[in-house]
Amino acid sequence: MAAPVRVCVGRLGTFDFPAGLYAYTGSALRNLEARVSRHLARAKKLHWHIDYLLAAPGVRVCEVRRHGAAECVVNQQVAGEIPVKGFGASDCRAGCGSHLKRLR
Repeated sequence: MAAPVRVCVGRLGTFDFPAGLYAYTGSALRNLEARVSRHLARAKKLHWHIDYLLAAPGVRVCEVRRHGAAECVVNQQVAGEIPVKGFGASDCRAGCGSHLKRLR
């Protein structure tokens, strides 16, 4: 995000996201390509937290990486600050705090 953005993230609430580079970790255990394509689509029903953020003006995906490790393992290896507690981590049992991190 080149500029800050305010986003209503469903029932999680409304948050200000500062400009910067973010990393989001998700599971998509099946049909990864279909899930990523869905997230990248502009016209879609907003369902997951990341859908709300990606629908905001000025937010774009720079890179998608596939990992063999579980999303929480990958998330805990990513250094960064948590901009919104609970984002993408409603069902997280590993104590990640958020599956979205601001890298810089």
